Order: sequence, then C-alpha cells, then structure tokens
Amino acid sequence: MKGNLVSAPEETEPGRLRDGSWPWCPDLGDGRYRNPVLYADYSDPDVIRVGDDYWMTASSFNCAPGLPILHSRDLVHWRLVNHAVPEVPGERYRSVQHGCGIWAPAIRYHAGRFWIFFPTPDEGIYLTTAEDPAGRWSEPHLVQAGRGLIDPCPFWDDDGRAYLVHAYAGSRAGIKHRLRVCPMAPDGSRLLGEGRIVFHDPERHPTLEGPKLYKRDGWYYILAPAGGVSTGWQVALRSRHIYGPYEDRIVLAQGGTPVNGPHQGALVDTPAGEWWFLHFQDAGVYGRVVHLQPARWEDGWPLMGRPGPDGVGEPVLVHPKPKLPPYEAEPQGTCDEFDGATHARAWQWHANPEPGWWSLRDRPGWLRLFARPCMRRLEDTPHLFLQKFPARTFAVETWLDMPGDVGVEAGLAVVGRASAALAVRRGPGGCRLVFRSEETLRELGTVPDGGVRLRVRVGEGGLCEFGFAGPTGPIRAVAEPFQARAGVWIGAKVGLYCSRTGQAAATGHADFDYFRFSRG
Repeated sequence: MKGNLVSAPEETEPGRLRDGSWPWCPDLGDGRYRNPVLYADYSDPDVIRVGDDYWMTASSFNCAPGLPILHSRDLVHWRLVNHAVPEVPGERYRSVQHGCGIWAPAIRYHAGRFWIFFPTPDEGIYLTTAEDPAGRWSEPHLVQAGRGLIDPCPFWDDDGRAYLVHAYAGSRAGIKHRLRVCPMAPDGSRLLGEGRIVFHDPERHPTLEGPKLYKRDGWYYILAPAGGVSTGWQVALRSRHIYGPYEDRIVLAQGGTPVNGPHQGALVDTPAGEWWFLHFQDAGVYGRVVHLQPARWEDGWPLMGRPGPDGVGEPVLVHPKPKLPPYEAEPQGTCDEFDGATHARAWQWHANPEPGWWSLRDRPGWLRLFARPCMRRLEDTPHLFLQKFPARTFAVETWLDMPGDVGVEAGLAVVGRASAALAVRRGPGGCRLVFRSEETLRELGTVPDGGVRLRVRVGEGGLCEFGFAGPTGPIRAVAEPFQARAGVWIGAKVGLYCSRTGQAAATGHADFDYFRFSRG
C-alpha cells in the first residue's frame, strides 16, 4: 500500500507539486527573477554556452556521484540532467572524507567535445570528456599529480596552443594567494612545463583562487575570487599576453547588499549579445547557493551587478530576466516515488557506494536500502542516501516499512557537521521509534507493525522539527528541535539510511515507499 502524504499536494513530475508550487522558485512571473536562481548547494559553479544551451557543473566534494551537470536555456531555470563521474577517483573515498574529494571544476567546449577539468586537492588535477554532457563521460584521467593543485581551468588559444591556469591550496601545497599558468598538451593529457606564477598580491587580494581564463578583443582575462569564501570579492585580471603582466580590478563585491562573498563563477553571453555572471554565495547551512548577475563591458573590463557608489558592482536581488526563450525546469527538491528503474538524479551517497547498497527491483515501487555497519557519528556514515536542501524552508516526508530483521535501524536524517535522525530500530521485542542526535540515542516508544510516516520540517536558519505518524492520523512532533549545521565545505543534506546495530546479523534491510518535498 502506498503511504499517504498528509502535508502537501501530490506531485505530477519529479520535484514538482500538483498545485504548481516549488520549495523555491526564482521566476517572479512578471518578467523578473529573484536571486538566488538556485537555492541549493551548487558550490563553485562554472557555466558555458554552446549554441542555445547553457551547461553548468559544480564542486561535489566527498559526495557520489560527483560533478553535477545542469542544463538551462534561460539562465534562470536549471535542470539537473547528469553527473559526470559515478564516484570520486581513489579507493580512500569508500569512506567519508569530509572536505576532500572534488573541488572547483571548469567546464569547456572545444573540438566538438565537452571537457571538465577538476581537482582533488590531495591527489592532483583530472580530466573527463564527453560528446554529450547528458550522456556518458570518460573515465577520469590524471593530468597532473600533486598535492594542493586546485581549481584548474583550460584554455585553447587562437594559434592552437593550450594552457591551464590553477590555484594552490595552502593546507596541502604550503603556498596560496597565487595563480599559475602552464602550457598544456592540446588533448589535455598532460602539462608541458612549469609555466609561470602570473599573479600574486596577498596584501590586496588574499586567498586568490578559482581562476577562469577567457580571451576577448585580444585581451586575456582571468576572473578569480579573493578574500575568502564568505567575505570575499570578485577580481578581474587582464593582460595582452597570457603569461602577463596582469593588471587587476575588483568587479563585484557585497557593498550595501546582504549578499556576502559574491564571487567564483562564470561569465557567459547570450546569442543576442547580453552578458551575465553566475556565482555562489555562502549561505551557511544551505550551502553555496547560485546567483545570476547582469554583466556589461566598460573600458575593456567586465562589470557585474548594479553599479556601486565606488564603481564596483554590487549584487542584484531582483532583476529583469535575460532576453531568452522560457525554459521550465527545477532541480531542487526532487521528490521520488521509487516507481522507476532508477532513482531520481538528485540523490547522492555520502561516499563512494559499494554494489548492493540499494535496490528498486526487490520490492517494485519501493526503495530497499540494505543495512550496512553503523558508525558512531551519523555524518561519518558512507551509506547515507541524501539530497541537498532545496530552499530556506521546506518539509520532507517518507514512509518506512521495517521487516523482521533484528538489529536494523532505518530512518530519515539531516546531516552536516552535526546530524540528527528520526528512525525505527528493531530489537528482539519489536520495533522502537528512536531519535538520534549527535552521539546520543533516545527511545520514543513502540512502533506497531505496518510502517510509519516520518517527517522533518526545516524552518528558517535550518531549525528542524521531526515528527511521525502511523498509517492514519496527524503527525506528532518529536519534542526537541534540532539545529542543522553545514558540513565541511557543503551545506546540510536530508535523506535516508539503513544501518546494522551491534546486535544485528550480517543481513537486513528497510523499505521506503516515497520521498516527498513540500513547501513546509
């Protein structure tokens, strides 16, 4: 029996509700949009235009699959269509590696192919390519091994020569605040020399990183964030020569707006000649959300946002939409009925998955999660099945059916640097409802056979209220609220899990009927 949703309309397509509402919608419906255009954790976004299509990728850190691929035609509405890599390269990522994994990538289109260069800061710089970004991407190739080599971006010049610009992570490389340009084999297979440090001015632009390399009207431009993730600004560098010297200018900063640290993103144009800049804002528990700024060229410099009193651009909160055809799609808050051959694309594991963690075939119409060893801290558990927070406020509900496997615990979790879950644990005497917070476990009472509805309502600032109910009747709240916290370089996430406790055998599973977002 399919469980009944009590707090929201039924959905008609993944993520969309029958009344047409979303947890967050950037389109105001009057020719304007509001920022952020993606109220979800797509950190370090990079975007390109190929014809009439825009393609975005972003950091994914320890989560798998990685390197999300998003598509748009109007720069306001985005659809999650793929992930470029099924897992993070390297055996160590079978366990949770907080803050490690895939950092800021760059996506480009060259020679009839799509290219993504991405770093893992402990291993080096990788490359993956595809003819169709929504299709299969190549096995990641290690372009350059080395600790602390981060944020790579390729560039193919008019004469056919290729280059790579990147930054340094001080935590691994021992140096930072500087950008290096290296010659590269045109096929992206390797770097051809040491290249040069082309910019280093830590007094004026500390923590310079995330470079993107462009060329326009004979000028080489490097766009790079400086000043730190939550407090920084966007720098533009330009030179007549790829190795410099580069002059610099701050082109976007917070100014008098509430948009902190506006930087690190992509400069794109439209077929009609408009220019736009997409960047992230560190929104704490919600992760790094994506904003869209109008851009223009003045005296050979790209300026973003609205003009500020000092000539530096400031972020806009509301603005007329780009002059582009309508495109209706939303990736945030992907509901899943588990009725298809595979789950929704928005799901990610908390580490590289192993075969046999899940099934949609063992019980058609249900997601079966197989019990894996329980970790002391929930956030250290690799087999968490999670999605990004999709808005400032929202609710999630699922229906859980527990089989007769003693020693299995399964439930609905919110995960970050601190984590909590409302779960069902089956012992020799039957099923008990439990609330797990940090490293404590509190029993709430007996759960009758036949399943249970679990819900979490996320309020402003990530304050979470968990609740539960049987097959009928209202949701009853768990007494204490839980304050969600961001993870390491990622926002908090919400999702499902199934673990074995100390008394469990080597087998066991739990079944989930649906996973539904509502506006909360």
